[in-house]
Amino acid sequence: MPKAYVFTRYGGPETEAFVDVDRPSPGPGRLLVAVRAAGVNPVDWKQRNGFRRPGEHGERVFPVVFGNEVSGVVEETGDGVEGFAVGDEVFGTVLEGGYAEYALVPAAIAAHKPAELPHTVAATLPVAAATAYDGVRQLDLPPGATLLVTGAGGGVGAAAVQIARALGLEVVGVASEAKKDFVESLGAVHVSSGPGWAERARATAPDGVYDLVGGQVLAEAAGLLTDRSKLITAGAPEEEVRQLGGARVARARNAAVLEAVARLVVGGELDPHITGTFPLDRAGDALRTVEEGHARGKTVIEVAR
Repeated sequence: MPKAYVFTRYGGPETEAFVDVDRPSPGPGRLLVAVRAAGVNPVDWKQRNGFRRPGEHGERVFPVVFGNEVSGVVEETGDGVEGFAVGDEVFGTVLEGGYAEYALVPAAIAAHKPAELPHTVAATLPVAAATAYDGVRQLDLPPGATLLVTGAGGGVGAAAVQIARALGLEVVGVASEAKKDFVESLGAVHVSSGPGWAERARATAPDGVYDLVGGQVLAEAAGLLTDRSKLITAGAPEEEVRQLGGARVARARNAAVLEAVARLVVGGELDPHITGTFPLDRAGDALRTVEEGHARGKTVIEVAR
C-alpha cells in the first residue's frame, strides 16, 4: 500500500508516524498525482499544532497527511477536469497532504511543470513563492520604490525579495545577522533583526512593507510607513494587521500565479534556494529542519518511484 507521513492527533513530533494508506481516488475537478517531490513549510508543523488557515472549515479527520505542495505526474483525472491528462507533469497545492506517494491536487490550482524545472524545484513554488508573488503584486509599488521585507531570510521572504527585484523595486531585507550574506546575495539591503531593528531601517524610508513575522515586528514595521495601505502581512492574523491599517496577503490560488513564478525560475530571476533534500522515509527529519529554524531557503522531500 502507498506510504504517507502523518500526524495522528494535535501535538508535537510525538504525534507523527508513517502509515499505509489507500490510494486516493480523484473526485470531480481533481487530479491524482504520483508525487515526485513535496515542499516542506512552517505551516506544515503549525497545522500539526492545530493551526487552521483562513477560510479552512470542518473538523480534521485523523490521521492527517503532512504537506501542502507537490510536484509529480498525473495518474488519474476526476470528472470535469480539462487541460490535464494522464502522464502530464504538474505541480500545485494539495488537498489532503503531500508527504506521500500519491496526492490529490485540485485542477484549478495546478499547473503544467515546465520541462526545464526538476520536480524538486517545482514542488517549492505553490506555497512560498506563490505567497511571495501574491503579496508583492498586491502592494503594487511602482518601479524604483522601496519595499521592506521582514523575515527576509525564510522561504517566503527570500522569494519576495527576488520577485520584487525582478519587478524593478529596491528591497530592504530584515533578517538575523547570520543571514546577512544570504539576504544581500538576493539583491537586498540587509537590516539586522532584533531590538532596535526599526530604527536601523528607518533611514531606508520604505514605501511598502511585506511582513512575514507578525507580532511586535509587524507593529514596529507599521510605524515606518506614512501610507498604511502599503502594509501587508503573511505572518499575522487579519484582525492584528487591520488594527494597524494594513491587510493580510490576498492569496490568488490559481494556475496563472503558478505559471508566473515558474517563468521567473526558468528565466533565472527567482531561485528557491533549496538547501535540504530528504527522501520520503526521512520526512520527519525534513520537517524538524524547518520546525527548529535551521532551514535557510527551502527544504524538499523526494519520493522515489
